[in-house]
Amino acid sequence: MPLTQAIAQQLNGQALSASLGQWLNRHYGPDSASYQAIKQACEMGVQEGWLAKYEGGGLRYGRIFKPADDLHGFSVDVVDMNKVAGPHHVHPEGEIDLIMPLEDGALFDGAPAGWLVCPPASAHCPTVTQGRALVLYLLPQGRIEFTPAAA
Repeated sequence: MPLTQAIAQQLNGQALSASLGQWLNRHYGPDSASYQAIKQACEMGVQEGWLAKYEGGGLRYGRIFKPADDLHGFSVDVVDMNKVAGPHHVHPEGEIDLIMPLEDGALFDGAPAGWLVCPPASAHCPTVTQGRALVLYLLPQGRIEFTPAAA
């Protein structure tokens, strides 16, 4: 079973909250073989040019998997960001991010390597500072709404 399917199976039915992020970091955090395998696969995909193959607004992005039953309704996307803020958006059902710095010290929304869970109805301009990072994100039902930034 591919790692994304195994992780999605673990997430099935879980509330998207900070405690889920803590659980993910305990079981699939940066020191785990799973994290290292996902990061290596993402780095290879970017190097080969098929992953994060679209470009816009100073970042590269791409959807790997559309929402599917074998992913328990999650879509899987990867974005390649280097000291840039992405477009403002809302997560109607929440968002689960796997932060994979490619440069030491790179942060995603202020968070280091590992998992970050955004609850339903949260919103942000996703931002990578202090270097370059890949971010894999899972969206329940693939739902994301791009919006103007709040004033």
